[in-house]
Amino acid sequence: MKRIAIITGASSGIGEEFTRQVCAKYDYDEIWIIARREEKLRQLADQLNSEKGRQLVRPVVMDVAGKAGVESLKTFIENEGKAQGELEIGLLINNAGFGTYGPFAETSINRQMDMIELNCTTVTGICGIALPYLKAGSVIINTASLAAFLPLGNFAVYGASKSYVLSFSIALAAELHDKGIKVCALCPGSVSTEFANVASNGARKEVKGGFPPQKVVAQCLKRAFKGKTVALYRPKWRITAFMSRFVGRYLGARYTYKYNPRPRTPDTDI
Repeated sequence: MKRIAIITGASSGIGEEFTRQVCAKYDYDEIWIIARREEKLRQLADQLNSEKGRQLVRPVVMDVAGKAGVESLKTFIENEGKAQGELEIGLLINNAGFGTYGPFAETSINRQMDMIELNCTTVTGICGIALPYLKAGSVIINTASLAAFLPLGNFAVYGASKSYVLSFSIALAAELHDKGIKVCALCPGSVSTEFANVASNGARKEVKGGFPPQKVVAQCLKRAFKGKTVALYRPKWRITAFMSRFVGRYLGARYTYKYNPRPRTPDTDI
């Protein structure tokens, strides 16, 4: 049986770092890295395969967004199973996602709905289609966010989507516990990735106070394989998550709306 790891959103940022660390520290027959940007995927795969001296990392150029994206991945996995024999997904990392800055009324509704499709529908669907291939000892990591712990003004849909990912991941962990399958939600605060550039429509090239992803990813992998359901690397993030229990949801949303605006280039399809 071929044991594989699957990492979505692997072309940059946290997804790329997951790929590097899984390649270096864990034993799988293949690592499938999935994203839309072919050049970046192939560069990453070529570099890591050269370092390992074998074809371990396999780039899969695919848009996994929404029902259509999930169906495409399902078909790909089924075809691989027919071609290569029985497959086991030892590690599934749902990292693909994005955010948008700004008040809900001032952001593109199409962009917001696309975000829900990728951040929620895709995560749910990929977990569902992966279940038949998961065995005792398999691990699922879903990338949520520190934003999952409290409603946030100027970040309303993103925060809500990541709250869904956190809630879904913990519930799924409870359901799969007796089968020996572990599920962990990664909930990072500000990390140095392309996230801010996308969320701000190019107005902010890097997130303010961004933390390097290497230790965030290493801690998440360690906690996930130990069966922990949430990964929060920095003490500051853990304190924020804990204190969110004592802040009224409306108060938190109102405060962040009034006092935490983020720079952004206006959408053109309002």
